[in-house]
Amino acid sequence: MHSRIATVAFRGIETIDVEVQVHITNSLPSMAIVGLADKSVAESKERVRAALSSLGLALPSKRIAINLSPADVLKEGAHFDLPIAVALLVAMGVMPEDSVIDCLILGELSLNGSLQPVSGVLSAALAASASDRRLICPAACGGEAAWAGSIDVIAPNDLTSLLNHLRGAQALTPPSPHVEPDQSTPLDMADLKGQETARRALEIAAAGRHNFLMIGPPGAGKSMLAARLPGLLPALDAREALEVTMLHSVAGQLSAGGLIQQRPFREPHHSASMAALVGGGARAKPGEISLAHNGVLFLDELAEFSRPVLDALRQPLETGQVVVARANHHVTYPARFQLVAAMNPCRCGYLGDPARACSRAPQCGRNYSARISGPMLDRFDIIIEVPEVSGQLLFSTKAAEASSTIAARVAAAAKFAENHEGLMADVADNDPSSPSDTALDFGRYLSAEAAELLRLAVEKQQLSARGFYKVIRVARTIANLGQSQQVGREDVAEALAYRMMPLLA
Repeated sequence: MHSRIATVAFRGIETIDVEVQVHITNSLPSMAIVGLADKSVAESKERVRAALSSLGLALPSKRIAINLSPADVLKEGAHFDLPIAVALLVAMGVMPEDSVIDCLILGELSLNGSLQPVSGVLSAALAASASDRRLICPAACGGEAAWAGSIDVIAPNDLTSLLNHLRGAQALTPPSPHVEPDQSTPLDMADLKGQETARRALEIAAAGRHNFLMIGPPGAGKSMLAARLPGLLPALDAREALEVTMLHSVAGQLSAGGLIQQRPFREPHHSASMAALVGGGARAKPGEISLAHNGVLFLDELAEFSRPVLDALRQPLETGQVVVARANHHVTYPARFQLVAAMNPCRCGYLGDPARACSRAPQCGRNYSARISGPMLDRFDIIIEVPEVSGQLLFSTKAAEASSTIAARVAAAAKFAENHEGLMADVADNDPSSPSDTALDFGRYLSAEAAELLRLAVEKQQLSARGFYKVIRVARTIANLGQSQQVGREDVAEALAYRMMPLLA
């Protein structure tokens, strides 16, 4: 008795076709799973045995060999339970083979035969759609799988429902696309008092998706500013939403198995390890930088992060992806995120305040900022000082500008750039794969006064090539906010002001 069932293994957000092969022969009773299966897959023997028992079925007293082909690809995860169980049912003659011959199957089995949600269903559904197959997955994942497009999805709650459906005794309703509920509380810029310079810089960062660093004393509002940045950004488009959902699905972080439509905002603690931030671990899972893909990564207390961990961000910031290397394989995850960070000017936090600064000032400030490497600081497009808010402003009843008003200007700037060819509509792109072309494209729209100011700044401030390109990109964003096709001297001057690195000299 022999059967074959199609499923997948995961390598990042990509899938690898796997065939579950079951062979039952007359010999001493045994059951073996081969094909480079990890412990979670090897343990599926007991889950499958108990699930079949819940149907009133017992495995035959024969030798059962289960092969996961190709044998040289590592198989990880409990999603192999359901394809193994279905392959056994087909081999035992309980289920007709032609009912599942065109299906791609994945799902975890409980001991009572119910199906539990698994990670990576959207990636598997897209693979099934590409190969013109139907998909069988747990009911909890059906709403996620339905976003793969014109694909027939069968999403039962348990093994009994699946068996009845395939036999024609019960018809399961196809799942509808489901949207992941937004768990965050809307935050408004109107809640902030004062900080006009920081508000302006945050608007520019939102309009151009620029990396942004805030330096200031405790309680100045740095974290509040960062938390309100997602409310200024445009919603995810369809392609971005699928990418974000696939990453969160592979990481097992879809709470309701639906499509994510809100831009991610990730804020890992400064004690985060290298694997937690960039990805890795036993199964090479995506890290915070990939979970922030198409969204915002906020690093509070930047100088408290381990220096090697921070420096590991340098390459992903340039390439928009991260490669997690293992001895037997490499996994590539997308990681195109907007980096926002905040830090105190020194360990005590009050550098520059004669009344509260520690006795080691200003040396303590230099030592503290030295925890961040120069190349890492050079990755920030905008660096500003966020001063303490005065008591007069705290008691002010004057209404501050709301997020909706600022978001409208951000959207108008993006529309303006999109409608004017040559203005680099995608100023949010963090990938300077051809920075010279980008700079030259911007350069055609620099006024003579702006170009002269930029030339002087390169000489006086000793800007790196990366810093030079970043100043032009920020100046272009400022011009877009002003609905100007030409980058003026004022635009370049403001962009240069954001490269002065306050309190870090």
